Amino acid sequence: MSRPIHFELPVDDPARAGEFYERVFGWEIQRWEGAPYWLVTSGPEDEPGINGALGARSEGFAVPTIVIGVADIEAAIRAAEEAGATIVTAKSAIPRVGFSAYFRDTEGNQVGLFEDDESAAAG
Repeated sequence: MSRPIHFELPVDDPARAGEFYERVFGWEIQRWEGAPYWLVTSGPEDEPGINGALGARSEGFAVPTIVIGVADIEAAIRAAEEAGATIVTAKSAIPRVGFSAYFRDTEGNQVGLFEDDESAAAG
């Protein structure tokens, strides 16, 4: 069974958004070096919940997104398509982290997929 493991919130002004979420919820926010992406630690690892990120708003990243952890991203993409999803972003590598992809479900929601794989390389 696959579970939500991450959330992503699109932002127009990362400094303003970071300050907001730090002030309101006490989240810790740090920029991921080399990308317009800020990692969010929403609480201690030993408590329920998931961490996430703030990302620069763009055409393909305009709505809050949950990311589901999967064991086999290609199989998950096929299953989503067979069930009626539309692929938004094909499988892509996050170097030394894993692989991601995004789809729209049958209700129009954007959902992310993530397969953990430290051997993932760019390209």
